[in-house]
This record gives sequence, structure tokens and C-alpha cells, in this order.
Amino acid sequence: MLIAIIVIIAAIVGYFIFTYNGLIALIETIKNNAKQIDIQLDRRFKVFESLISVVKKYMDYEKSTLKEVVELRNQAEDAKGKGDAQTRMHAENAISKIASGINVVFEQYPDLKANQNAMQLQEEIVNTENKLAYSKQAFNDSIETYNAKKKSVFPSMVVKAFASNLDFNFPYWQLEEADVKAKEAYTVNLDDDKAPAEEPEPKADDSNNDKDNADKS
Repeated sequence: MLIAIIVIIAAIVGYFIFTYNGLIALIETIKNNAKQIDIQLDRRFKVFESLISVVKKYMDYEKSTLKEVVELRNQAEDAKGKGDAQTRMHAENAISKIASGINVVFEQYPDLKANQNAMQLQEEIVNTENKLAYSKQAFNDSIETYNAKKKSVFPSMVVKAFASNLDFNFPYWQLEEADVKAKEAYTVNLDDDKAPAEEPEPKADDSNNDKDNADKS
């Protein structure tokens, strides 16, 4: 009887440890995905800074939407420092909307379109937005997995027992329809990089050749 009790207790403790470690792993995945978003956000702003230094020669920067990028980025960084995730996300998403219409800005300035550096920077912004949309989706998916796990019957008990370590409410990154399409395009581009297998050339039918030779003879 005593052995049975010990086995049951050991099984319960083992389950708690297994579930606890699983939830910790999910939380770490979310944090890692958040870092990937930060990397793309920082990269995007650096490209915008380089683009701004180029376009100032061709347009009235003070009246352009590019000026808003700097203001929005400052808002996002200030909100990040204060732990205000929603304000930060709102500001960064506003930059994404400007980035999605960057080609419209270029269309207004033919001389700017002729600048090779500017065109390369524009393309880099588009590519970064695609990677950013992909990272946002990965982040949101990891939150979905975590939330589903912690709301399950038995794991929820573990969460309540270790709430300070396991119970978090992670905010989702808003994904516009354009962001979803950008993610899909980025995925397609990755798939397109794989060279298709070459099909073997059809071989001549030897039986037909033999028949032709027989007819000639």
C-alpha cells in the first residue's frame, strides 16, 4: 500500500515537473520570437534612416511621410521603455503602413527613381517588411500555442500553482491583410529558391527504329 502511494505521488510530481518545463519552453519560444521582431524593427529603421539621407536631395523632407517615420519610431521606443506594448505596436504598425506605400512616394519624384541607392534602399525596406510580417506571425502562433496549453485542464492547475513564473498575458501583433500577403510572398520566395529537379529527356523508341530498318531491307 505504501509503495502504491509513493508511486502515485512520484507520478504526480513528475507530471508537474514535465508540464512546468513544457510551459517554460513555450514562454521562452515567445520571448525568442519577440527578439526576432525587434531585430527586424531595428533593421527597418536603419534602412529608413539611410533612405531619408538620400531623399532629402530630391524632396521636401519636412512635408513628406518619411518624417513621420522618425516621429513614430521615437514614440515606439519611448513606449517600449515604459513597458507600454500596445502604444509601441500601434506606432510600429503605422510605420509598416508608410513602408507599404513607399513606392507611391518614389513615383512622385522621377529623379529619385533614377537614383540607384534609393531604389536599393526601397527594395530593402520591402524585403524587411516581408521578414517582419513573417516574424509577427510566428510570434502570434507561439502565443496561441502557449495559451491553448495553459488553459488545458491539468496544465491550468500547474499554472495556478506557479502563477508568477507561468501565467502571462502576451499581446498579439496586429497583422493587416497586407502583412499576411507579405508573409505569404516571403514564404513563396523561400520555396522558389529551390531549383526544380530536371526531367530526364525521353529516349527514342528502339522498337520503331528496328521496324524501320526491317522495312528498308
